[in-house]
Amino acid sequence: MSELSIRICSHVDLALLATLNKQLIEDERHDNTMNIEQLKERMRSFIDTDYKAYIFGRDCEIIGYALVDHTRHPLYLRHFFVCRNFRRNGYGKLAFEKLIERLNTKEIDIEVMHWNHIGYEFWKSLGFIERSIYMRLEGGND
Repeated sequence: MSELSIRICSHVDLALLATLNKQLIEDERHDNTMNIEQLKERMRSFIDTDYKAYIFGRDCEIIGYALVDHTRHPLYLRHFFVCRNFRRNGYGKLAFEKLIERLNTKEIDIEVMHWNHIGYEFWKSLGFIERSIYMRLEGGND
């Protein structure tokens, strides 16, 4: 496995971030229906405030990305995505370790969709423990 690099994103990366975010939404079966253009604008609003987006790469290939809220303590990892063709090869763990090192922290919060068993197992394998259950009442639940 080649060395993994990490860099902070800028507006130049918005289209790439939106595309990766769309894949994340699809993979975790999230109910977000935004299109690429809407996701691009949403990502712009994140990185123009207190969030930073980070791209993981190897040579000239994009491995994935992360989106971190820097206002919360512990920091909040809002998005973490590894491209489909790089999964199950250690890149997720390596990217997460690089991110934690870059952020200079040992504590970080995440959320995992209840039905995302693969994501849940990934985070548990990295040592994450459950701290709360986030719930929502949605219309039509009579």
